Amino acid sequence: MTALDKVEGSLSGLTRRVTQGFFQLSHNSFALLGLGVMFAVIALIAQPELRKVSEAYLMGWLQDRQVETLGYEEDAGAIDRTTAANPHELPKQQAAVAFWLSKKYRIAPEPLSALVTEAYDLGTRVQLDPTLILAIMAIESGFNPFAQSSVGAQGLMQVMTKVHADKFAGFGGKLAAFDPVANLRVGVKVLQECIQRAGSIERGLRAYVGATSLEDDGGYTAKVLAEHERLQQVAAGRHVPLLNPQVIPTVNPAKAASSADNVALLNNS
Repeated sequence: MTALDKVEGSLSGLTRRVTQGFFQLSHNSFALLGLGVMFAVIALIAQPELRKVSEAYLMGWLQDRQVETLGYEEDAGAIDRTTAANPHELPKQQAAVAFWLSKKYRIAPEPLSALVTEAYDLGTRVQLDPTLILAIMAIESGFNPFAQSSVGAQGLMQVMTKVHADKFAGFGGKLAAFDPVANLRVGVKVLQECIQRAGSIERGLRAYVGATSLEDDGGYTAKVLAEHERLQQVAAGRHVPLLNPQVIPTVNPAKAASSADNVALLNNS
């Protein structure tokens, strides 16, 4: 055997030993890593507080990476806060009302469908015609959930939020006046109280708009009742032509304050 053959043999043996050592080291490393993961899992299970801290840290890291990658943070819960529904999944009457209102007031049918559904549910519970509730929303705000009058009436039903702040407490406070469903429910509560105290729908509507003691309510009651009648016909399956929508501003409470009875209606919760 020549010297060259000996050198080649030595290098070959060295290569085999290095390779075996590398695989053994890798195997041991993976084994150690596996043990480490296992002990970490056991520790997290055994210590709830440690698990919470780890979850919070991991979520924070993931959110930071998301912002770096996308430039913004995704909100997986946004769909749960969306006030909308598929109009094609509504009962026939409700779907007809939703599509008619959508065309007349130029509002997307999906959010209107959610409001129609809520109005029908509320109407059943408080024994009010849901088309009357929808007619009030139409005249008061034109279905704009962010509407605000010059005297501070807010939202779909143009509720005097400062007067009825207590009614919004269960919804998280006065800012809920701009949440469509919260405003609708509070508005219906106020309307129900007005009708009960006034003794009729017509007088209740005058109280709702703050015109109990006034000779003229600005045509508010007549417009609400006219829209109510049209919506009843739509719900019955009749063809009702679209008319230009008219939104009636809330009567200034300063004028209505001349009547103690009307003030009681506005302030009694």
